[in-house]
Amino acid sequence: MTPAPQGPPSAVTVVGTGADGWSGLAEPSRAELRRADVLIGGPRHLDLLPTECAGERVAWPSPLRPAVPRLLAAHAGRRIAVLATGDPMFYGIGRTLAEEVDALRVLPHPSSVSYAAAWLGWPLEDVEVVTLVGRPTARLAAALHDGRRLLVLSADARTPEDVAALLIDRGFGPSRMRVLEQLGGDRERVTAETTADDWARTQQSGDPLNIVAVECRRAPDALRLGAVPGLPDEAYEHDGQLTKRHIRAATLGALAPAPGELLWDVGGGSGSIAIEWMRTHPSCRAVSVERDQVRAERILRNAERLGVPGLRVVTGDAPGALAELPAPHAVFVGGGLTARGLLDACWAALSPGGRLVANTVTLESEALLADAHRRHGGELVRLAVAHAVPVGGFTGWRQAMPVTQWCVQKTPNPPPGADR
Repeated sequence: MTPAPQGPPSAVTVVGTGADGWSGLAEPSRAELRRADVLIGGPRHLDLLPTECAGERVAWPSPLRPAVPRLLAAHAGRRIAVLATGDPMFYGIGRTLAEEVDALRVLPHPSSVSYAAAWLGWPLEDVEVVTLVGRPTARLAAALHDGRRLLVLSADARTPEDVAALLIDRGFGPSRMRVLEQLGGDRERVTAETTADDWARTQQSGDPLNIVAVECRRAPDALRLGAVPGLPDEAYEHDGQLTKRHIRAATLGALAPAPGELLWDVGGGSGSIAIEWMRTHPSCRAVSVERDQVRAERILRNAERLGVPGLRVVTGDAPGALAELPAPHAVFVGGGLTARGLLDACWAALSPGGRLVANTVTLESEALLADAHRRHGGELVRLAVAHAVPVGGFTGWRQAMPVTQWCVQKTPNPPPGADR
């Protein structure tokens, strides 16, 4: 028996297809599929091909991602065509293949998002796309803002029902919904417009190949959540261990999150800093470290409710719990500053350009921050907030405990006399 070729193939072509299958493909895509020695795709895609595509048909196994290198290596040296839905580079297999193959040719087809925007008359640049394929429905919550238009990529026929339930739970029951099925195919269908409230009552069901269009409408009594840090304190479940709204906004400003960056939130409390870091951009990541199990579970609930279910929570004492974490771009220390070695461990974990922000209200921790400021530089500030409250028949100011904040960026060349 001849052994299977080893190593990745020299080139792979990935062909995007629509619900209309073979009839909807352009001639270059058809030609690639006819020439292919191996045709890889989901069973639904492979069934759409005519007999003139004579290559060996291989269905993706589950889970798909770990199987990709093995399948490509098994068919090295042969002409491979991979079938995908719509535009392979838009939440599709194209991204995975691009990570594995040096010479990748992509022949895209209009995506379901393009079809939906055209059908609805929505300018695509004004629409936010949220995928729920292989992802929790809770991530949709971060995109809910009054007046925004969303296109939700569905995992299956149940997704519209799940979307309606989430909209109602987050105070967006009046939002308008349409479900667009089998777009571009013979069985294309678009439901009549309804609200999330009405959808939940009618329990409609349909085709698993669908996309949900949502025009967000916030209920009058729903809590308003903005797009910038400083959400209302009422948005969080907490036991008092919460960085309050105005201090939180200043803290996130100092941390300066950017797309793709990772935050360590040390002493997570209710998770507000990590949650609002992740809400700034879908690609922002965070790890919240909290030693109390009850609080750790509360952080997870807050993260799900506020649309960032991907927040990782580590239960344990810092600095020990930090040892196995991936290197951060920024660190926030909101509790436990007096733990031996904590501040030094956080500083050591940062790469050049990384930021560290620490807040405290105690004199003991303030002394530690003053020493760190002397050694590493940065900015040491005092933040004070007062709220107007009734005083008899008049109004006066009630001062909250002032917060001392140290903010510093790690530079390749520290100032003279400063520790690296």
